[in-house]
Amino acid sequence: MSIGDQMNMELSSGIAAFEGKHFAIASQTLSPLAEQGNPEAQYRMAIMAQNGLGMTVNALMAYKYMKASAEAGLALAQHGLGFMYLEGECVEQNGERAAEWFKRAADQGLVGSQTTLAMMYEQGQGVEQDLEEAQRWYRKAGFE
Repeated sequence: MSIGDQMNMELSSGIAAFEGKHFAIASQTLSPLAEQGNPEAQYRMAIMAQNGLGMTVNALMAYKYMKASAEAGLALAQHGLGFMYLEGECVEQNGERAAEWFKRAADQGLVGSQTTLAMMYEQGQGVEQDLEEAQRWYRKAGFE
């Protein structure tokens, strides 16, 4: 078995543990993979660190891993990072930054990000209020 195959098996079992809410096992399995730069592992480690699942709440770790995973192009992490900036959770609140990350995830087709972006344009939150742009994102998200 190659190292790549072994890493994929560890990632799969770590994700299965995460989805089965066995967070201590998930954390143990995914932590080394996250440190090695795996975006899927980083995203799940960020969620666990942010919410204190299977570990103590660790805002710094949550932000570090969410950002690394988002920068690697994982849409769910881009959405998660957008929310961190929107809510000022684990990082200083910054609506402009939030909009940037939601847009990256929205461009990848993530409906939740498209909807959030539409609401931000509708309310002028973190972006200039732009009702046409809001409508455009609502349409992309499947709202007519």
